[in-house]
Parts: sequence; structure tokens; C-alpha cells
Amino acid sequence: MATYKLNHTDSFGNGDANNLRSKQENGFSDLSSLAQSEKAVQELLFQQTPMQANDDHLIEFSEALRTVAKALRGSSEGKALAQAEAAEWKRRYELERSKNLELLLLHKAAPSNGVCADESSDKGMDHLAKSPRLHVQENGRSGRCSLERICAHQVLQECEPNSPNNASNNKLKKKASFKLSWGCKGQANDHQHKKDIVSFESGNITTADRSSKQISLTWESNPQTVIIFTKPNSTSVRVLSVEMVRWLRDHKGLNVYVEPRVKAELLSESSSFDFVQTWEDDKEISLLHPKVDLVITLGGDGTVLWAASMFKGPVPPIVPFSMGSLGFMTPFQSEQYRDCLDSVLRGPVSITLRHRLQCHIIRDKARHDYETEENTLVLNEVTIDRGISSYLTNLECYCDNSFVTCVQGDGLILSTTSGSTAYSLAAGGSMVHPQVPGILFTPICPHSLSFRPLILPDHVTVRVQVPFNSRGSAWVSFDGKGRKQLEAGDALVCSMAPWPVSTACQVESTNDFLRSIHDGLHWNQRKVQSSDGPQ
Repeated sequence: MATYKLNHTDSFGNGDANNLRSKQENGFSDLSSLAQSEKAVQELLFQQTPMQANDDHLIEFSEALRTVAKALRGSSEGKALAQAEAAEWKRRYELERSKNLELLLLHKAAPSNGVCADESSDKGMDHLAKSPRLHVQENGRSGRCSLERICAHQVLQECEPNSPNNASNNKLKKKASFKLSWGCKGQANDHQHKKDIVSFESGNITTADRSSKQISLTWESNPQTVIIFTKPNSTSVRVLSVEMVRWLRDHKGLNVYVEPRVKAELLSESSSFDFVQTWEDDKEISLLHPKVDLVITLGGDGTVLWAASMFKGPVPPIVPFSMGSLGFMTPFQSEQYRDCLDSVLRGPVSITLRHRLQCHIIRDKARHDYETEENTLVLNEVTIDRGISSYLTNLECYCDNSFVTCVQGDGLILSTTSGSTAYSLAAGGSMVHPQVPGILFTPICPHSLSFRPLILPDHVTVRVQVPFNSRGSAWVSFDGKGRKQLEAGDALVCSMAPWPVSTACQVESTNDFLRSIHDGLHWNQRKVQSSDGPQ
């Protein structure tokens, strides 16, 4: 398998926001009152006499008790988490303060070259701050600065160095320094994913790095294996696939993988296509990524979605050829496939990193036992709607455990920026450049005129829950497939997946995006106003 490198990389700090359970050994005994309250509600719930099916009041009361029990449990977990974070930050502050005091005492006790203790201390602090990376000695090991070193000890002088008042006003002219970075939401391995996102100079914040820069891919070794996904039931696609497979084998010497359906079609054309490889079951599909260097799609955007869904983790670079009705993600024309593939295989090639959403459903079939389903990756959007029910959807939405709103309407769309030109656009959402990292929050026919779409940052976790007092259930679909029902108490959790889909660009990402909305949507195309009007 060929190796390649990107001239710009991005760290995805997708933390796990589900590990909120506090443990007894943390020492938070003041949570006993909340736990006893929750236990009392649960005992009252179990002591209820059997209810008849027609007793609506008792059913409503029972559901209300369950809601109160869940609220108490959530409150206790939130309080425990807050106290744990406060204790951790207090410990870090005390550790940082003690280290600073030791450093000051060290420089004051050992002045050199006739310099006074205060000046020596200031110069020592300046020297520490001007070093590009800070290291700390901890447990006998020196490593990269962790959260204990979130502030750089740099002292900035606002007055001129040669000013006569510099010595007298030195203490009044100091400016605190700082450093900004991102991490993995406080996990223990935070330093492994931490990345500086700003540069610091004289107390000013300037952007040092952005994930939306144009990215190019350069092969470090020649690609050896490609896989082709084709649009089914299309004569033109079938003819082109026969020609492309033979060309890739004879002229480029590549190993070619196709879908089982396509291999059967190729063998029906000629028995000479027995060199084409395929897979037998889903287990073999999961092993394709280590073998495949490049993915080729022949079809429209739906074929690109299908190809991306075949990879449950990292996805090889995709070269999409336009042979469908719409082509927001298919910039290459099939007539020039030889020149296009020559250029891509030779490299370097500009690529667009298209972010994906990672979604899973949490079932609440019992009061205490939770069932979590397998993760699903989507490239366009995940849709929650009312299905065949005549009632409006009632969905409680949370963003990193902060309440957002209650959706009442036909449903809700959580879309990637690549899917901004799909269902989200039809529901009133904005068109967003595919390399802008974010999650689109778009209601479907909301029951309020003030309910406008949102664009959330890419690091948040969105949770959509069907409340216990909902009149009906909801239905969720992933990229228009895999439709599942959400009962009362079930929740859908979505966050940005760490494995984007990289698609090759014909020119570069912005040029391809603007051309796609002009050609596909005829965006802002109108007759030119005549010039013979009143002057």
C-alpha cells in the first residue's frame, strides 16, 4: 500500500462526553442527599399499584416520576463532575504557584554579574518565556508541557529598555503572558492531542494555524491498489467501468478491487477480467483500508456517500467522476478520466477534507439499564422526523450537556458542511464551504417563526432526546438510509468523527465548491438588467 503525506494536518480533539459517572472514592459525600432523593422517587415508583390501561392520569404521573428520577440522577452527576473539576484546577493552581515561588527564590538567591535580584528574576523569566517549548520535570521524566503549564512565564516591558524610568516603574509596567491551545476535553491523555492554535507576540493574539487551509496530497511511494465503486443500473457507467478497469491494469499495473456485483458484470463481458478482486462479506470489507491506496467513484454524489459508508474508520483518498444528476462532490469529468487519473497518481493533488458525523443511539428500555447501539458515520446529514405520525415531533436538544431548545415541528437535521447543499439547504439552512469545521442545526418546518438554523462548532457533542411525555415516537435516518425508530426516552448522540473523507479536487476546494453551486443550483443566475432605463 502506498504511503502519502499531507502538507497540512489537523488534530481532532474529540473527547468522550459520556464518562460522567462519579465514583465513591472521589470523596464527595455531600451527594448523599441527591442520591437519597432519587432513591425515594424510585421506591415510590415501584410501590405504585398496577395501573389499568385506561387510567391516563396514573400513567402520566408515573412518567413524571421517571422524569424526576432521571433529572435527579443527572443533577448528582453534574455536581460531582463540577466538584471534581474544581478540585483538579485547585491542585494545578497550587502546583503552578509553588513552582513560580521556587523559581523566584532561586533567582533572588543567586544574582550574577552584579545585577540586582529583581532584574535577575525578570531576565530569568524572560528567558523562560522566549523558549519555543516549555518542558517540566515530573516523576523523573521530562516531557512536553501539560495542562500544569498552560501559562507561559513571559514578562513584557511596555516601556523602552533605555528609558530612565524603567527601573522605578518596572513593576508597574509588567504585562501578563498567556498561551492558547486546544485539547481533548480534559482527558488524561490530553497532552497527546494538544495543539497550539495561536501565536503569541507582545501580548497580541494572532492565528497561527487553521484547518481550513488548502491541503495537497503528495505520494511518497507509488500507489499499487485502487477500488472502484459504480452507480448501479446505468449502461454508460457499466461501459466506462469495463474500459477503466482494463486501462488501470494494462497501462498502470495496478491491482483493482470492485464490488461483487461489478465483478459479475465484468466476467459476463469477458473471462479475461478474472484478475479483478472483490470481497465476500462485511468482515472482508473492514480489512480493505490497509490494502487500498485510492478510491474511484463512477456516478453522482450518492455513489460518493456509498463509497464513504463502506469504510467504518479511515477512508482512502477518493477520486469522484461525475456521472449522475448532481455533482457537488464530483468535480471530474468521465471523458477525461485518463488525464485525471494520470495527474492524481503522479501527484501532488489538492484535496478537500470533508468532515463526517459519528452518531449512535442510546435506548432507554429499562429504568437503569441502558443499551447503546453501534456507531454510524454519515457524510451528509442525520435526520430526525415524525415519520408516519400525525403529531409534531417533540425533541429535547442539548449541546455539551447545555440545553439548546425543544424542537416542535416536522423534525430536525444535523448536517455536516458537505451536506449543507443537500436536505439542510432545502429546509432553509445556509450553504457552507465543505472545509469549514462545524455542525449545521436545521429545523424542518418548525412550529415557531423565530426558530432559525444554527451552525455549531465542530468540537461539541449534540444530543437529541425524545422526552417521556412525547405524544409519539420519532424516526432517524443516516444519509437517507438505515431508518430507525426512537421511542420515548431514547436519545441520539452526534459528534464530529475523527476520520474525514478526503476527495480530490480538479482545481482546488474553493474553486470546485463555487463551480458546483453555480452549475448544480444555478445560484444567483438571472437576466442582466437592461441599461436603457432612466439615467
